[in-house]
Amino acid sequence: MSPEEFDRWRDELAVEYAREHVTAGNWTAEEGVDRARTAIAALLPDGMATPGQLLLVGVRADGTPVGRIWISLTHPRGLADCAFIQDIEVAAEHRGRGLGRALLAAGEQAARERGARALELNVFGANETAAELYRTSGYRVVTQQMRKDLLA
Repeated sequence: MSPEEFDRWRDELAVEYAREHVTAGNWTAEEGVDRARTAIAALLPDGMATPGQLLLVGVRADGTPVGRIWISLTHPRGLADCAFIQDIEVAAEHRGRGLGRALLAAGEQAARERGARALELNVFGANETAAELYRTSGYRVVTQQMRKDLLA
């Protein structure tokens, strides 16, 4: 990932991450992007030079970028030998062609090559397409958070 790609990706990621949290009812629309930027900055204090982070771009054979994956080689809860997918995204115009599965497999291989024996991720409940991709790629639920709105 080039520095220009990184800056663009970080901005796009903040907007998308905020949208997911707002949709899930975790954050308000007004605070969302600022909270997302703060969270991303905490995980990448040195930007793309932050140690232990894989920031990969998926490209087609003709050089067209189709997606990105961000993997932390250190798990957020400190699980030994377990890396963590912070983000994976295939550009909307390239979805539905198996590229998400290919990008996921490439990320798994990159983590494995760096000593990871397992890989975890979180997926928002409303993102059924992503959850299905992960299930059919061999991921299983290890924790689950549930919510019921009491004012509805």
